[in-house]
Amino acid sequence: MPVLATKLHVPEPRPGLVARLRLHDRLAAAEHTPARLVLISAPAGFGKTTLLSQWLAQAGTAWQVAWVSLDAGDNDLRRFLAHVVAAFRTTNPGVGRDAGTVLDAGGDLAGQIVLTSLVNDLDAMAEPTVLALDDYHEITARPVHEALGFLLDHLPRHIRVAVTTRSDPPLPLARLRSRGGLVELRAADLRFTPDEAGTLLNDVMGLALSDTDVGTLDQRTEGWAAGLQLAALSMRGRDDVAAFVGDFAGSHRFVLDYLVEEVLDRQRDEVRRFLLDTSVLHAMNASLCEAVTGQAGAQATLEALERDNVFVVPLDDRRDRYRYHHLFADALRARLQSTRPERVTELHAAACRWHAEHGSLPDAITHAMAAGDLERTADLVELILPELRRERRDDTARAYVHAIPHPVIRRRPLLATFTAWTLLAEGDLDGVETWLNAATGTPRGTSGTARGTADTAPGDTETSRDVAGMSPGSTEPSLEAGETPPGRTHDIPGELRAWLADAAEARDQELRRLPAMIAVYRASVAQARGDVDGTTIHARHALDLTTPDDHFTRGAASGFLGMAAWAAGDLTTAVDTFGDAAASLHAAGNVADGLGATVVLADMWFGRGRPDEARRLYEQALAAAARHPVPLSTTGDLHVGLADVLREQGDLDAATVHLDTARRLGDAASLPENRHRWYRTMAAVLRARGDLDGALTMLDHAEAAYQPGFFPDLRSIAATKAALHAARGDLAAAADWLRTTGVTLNDPPAYLHEHDQLTLVRLLLAEHRHGTAVNLAEATSTLTRIATAAATTGRIGGVIESHMLRALTHAATGDTTTALDDLETALTAATPAGYRRLFLDEGTPMEHLLRTLTEERPTAEPTAYAAHLLTPATETPPVTTTSPATTEELTDREREVLRLLATDLTGPEMARHLYVSVNTLRTHTKHIFTKLEVRTRRAAVTRATELNLL
Repeated sequence: MPVLATKLHVPEPRPGLVARLRLHDRLAAAEHTPARLVLISAPAGFGKTTLLSQWLAQAGTAWQVAWVSLDAGDNDLRRFLAHVVAAFRTTNPGVGRDAGTVLDAGGDLAGQIVLTSLVNDLDAMAEPTVLALDDYHEITARPVHEALGFLLDHLPRHIRVAVTTRSDPPLPLARLRSRGGLVELRAADLRFTPDEAGTLLNDVMGLALSDTDVGTLDQRTEGWAAGLQLAALSMRGRDDVAAFVGDFAGSHRFVLDYLVEEVLDRQRDEVRRFLLDTSVLHAMNASLCEAVTGQAGAQATLEALERDNVFVVPLDDRRDRYRYHHLFADALRARLQSTRPERVTELHAAACRWHAEHGSLPDAITHAMAAGDLERTADLVELILPELRRERRDDTARAYVHAIPHPVIRRRPLLATFTAWTLLAEGDLDGVETWLNAATGTPRGTSGTARGTADTAPGDTETSRDVAGMSPGSTEPSLEAGETPPGRTHDIPGELRAWLADAAEARDQELRRLPAMIAVYRASVAQARGDVDGTTIHARHALDLTTPDDHFTRGAASGFLGMAAWAAGDLTTAVDTFGDAAASLHAAGNVADGLGATVVLADMWFGRGRPDEARRLYEQALAAAARHPVPLSTTGDLHVGLADVLREQGDLDAATVHLDTARRLGDAASLPENRHRWYRTMAAVLRARGDLDGALTMLDHAEAAYQPGFFPDLRSIAATKAALHAARGDLAAAADWLRTTGVTLNDPPAYLHEHDQLTLVRLLLAEHRHGTAVNLAEATSTLTRIATAAATTGRIGGVIESHMLRALTHAATGDTTTALDDLETALTAATPAGYRRLFLDEGTPMEHLLRTLTEERPTAEPTAYAAHLLTPATETPPVTTTSPATTEELTDREREVLRLLATDLTGPEMARHLYVSVNTLRTHTKHIFTKLEVRTRRAAVTRATELNLL
């Protein structure tokens, strides 16, 4: 991803600055402490950047500096990480190469994965280094805050982060402070003392104020550096200094407005015009200033303003780029708006043209918006959309589209379709259909109605000139009424012309593919609504509209066809079709999405009764992912999926390892709609270990993390919780689910609701065991219908589960012979794929039935597998459906808790280690104390040591 090199230059301290040794000493202390973060937090104008750059530049500093000057554009996580990596590479070119490769690769961005690679490189680097993030208050995006938090949590000891900001960032400051990990300077620290104010006003600014006048100004400005400097500028050449000081009062806003007017009034006319005209620019160089003002000699003007301390801040040590002090710029813009409001639009239009010509579309869009030129804004957004989507900078793309009024978007099918996509991500299905209708209601090949791409067919690359303000067939920008001549003498470089042409071609290619993508989005809406027929119709239409080389669209359409077949219960067709989708995604070069499709395919194979095939797919995908320098954005999902297969096959330790790996990779390595799966799988592991309370806690987390996606919700979390409540004997909680859903045994057969009916059967069995009269014959009939439907459509997983539950219902009614017949059927189908937990999680009734099979039918073919299931594996014995065990022997889970009690971990830390709630941990501890006959943690450890339990 392109990096703006000038953002990485440490600002060079200006000569004549006040030496603030007391603050330098505070910062120098960070070099000899374990502090990870140096925080300089104060309002604007307190000299934060100056102080930080002074400290880093002072003689004797043993730290290398990786500097990033932040702006609002860095709220895009990919851009932020790209500049952080580039900053470290200025200190050591070998750092961050793999991280940079991932950032350049496009696809879903895995921020924590990039940072993990970077941290590993930093750990191998010997030189102490400070990452300086200037103007961090520009950052408002949560993903960027989370990225910095991750970095702070994992920094090597020889790396520090220094942040300047106007407001405290949402980082774990309290935790860092309590552990000595934070050195902080705030407004109270940065305020000028009377002595420092005297040095600034008299020695640096050349005034001759009395100690009384200095004290008055320092008191009334509260040591605010910008206020003192503005006051000094206003007093230059005055004879009535004492009167000025005496009248100096008011709020910061009032004082600033007053002083800026005084400063402006003392500038030459041409300098005053320059200041006002360039106030619309957030950053500037000589070429941009000349294009906006129409004045030559901008470089000399900028250098003169810097020499005269007129609030110009150089952004690099070569004096190529500058900005105004933020408050000074605010005041200049307010003055411009009040005196020449008509000029504001002209200036933004000129800045827009310059940035578009120089390939800086984000800045061009910003100025087009500020100029109120909605059509040009839309033109530019259409040009940049393909790049943003390719790099998955979705938040930036959404922000651009949301800034364009709906009437403009409705005339542009590309923007209308993208608006539909944003609403799809938000779950507004009605809104998606509205905007897709708007897109199809616009004549294809038309992308607007005003200048720019308004009347140009998609294939006409003249649009690449038009968006920069250039007329078709011309190589120079055209001028419109009221626009100021740019006053520049350069031609647009050839490489920029080529870049604009490429951008236009990418946009036009998007337009050509639009009909097929619209059909894909319609399929996605139907899928989200549970409309299997509609999903199929739209997905097939999309395939009809695609070209053979449009692998991405073909992959998306085939994927929806596969999921429609899956939702209908036709898993044979689903596997075949979705396999084609995965192949198309790989052909499109989208490795992350291609590997992510493994999760869907594996789920389908699980439904077909082949967890062994699901395991093969996961292991194959993880091997492919391992060939990349850092994990891909779907790697965590693959680990979670494999963990679930291993859990089913009885290897709980291996399952836990993969879950731990997925957690270390973080949310960035998982699609949002898949993140709940981690909690569901951990819940299943905890249930297998006998921790039913912990399993319920995990399912609560799963519900909180759940986001509807395109995958059919075949096993609702609520139903899984109900079955768990029934297993632990809490029939009232299980009945709450039944009342909420209203599911009955007589509901028409439907694959999407099959799990609910199976859960209902489990509830009826639990009620029967607790003495409630229930109609198990009706349950048996329902299970027969499910088994028949599953066998017809190749869903062997459904065959196994329904026959297993039929065996339990027959056993509950005393029909042991039929029960064993059903159990044999289930075991015969389950043996090749290695099913284990499906049977053992049913608890004591299933264990009894398995034992009966081995005793009464020792020669039956499935008996060997029944004996295998009864043989203790690495997991704890299967849980019972009655109250917790009352034996004096500790369970494996209690032994694990006991080992942690012997450490110095706190209760919350132990709970996090075990992935359980604090309440669940307390329950385990209480059981341990009861069984060991002790009352305290220390006594428990002592007693356990005596019994050789540790």
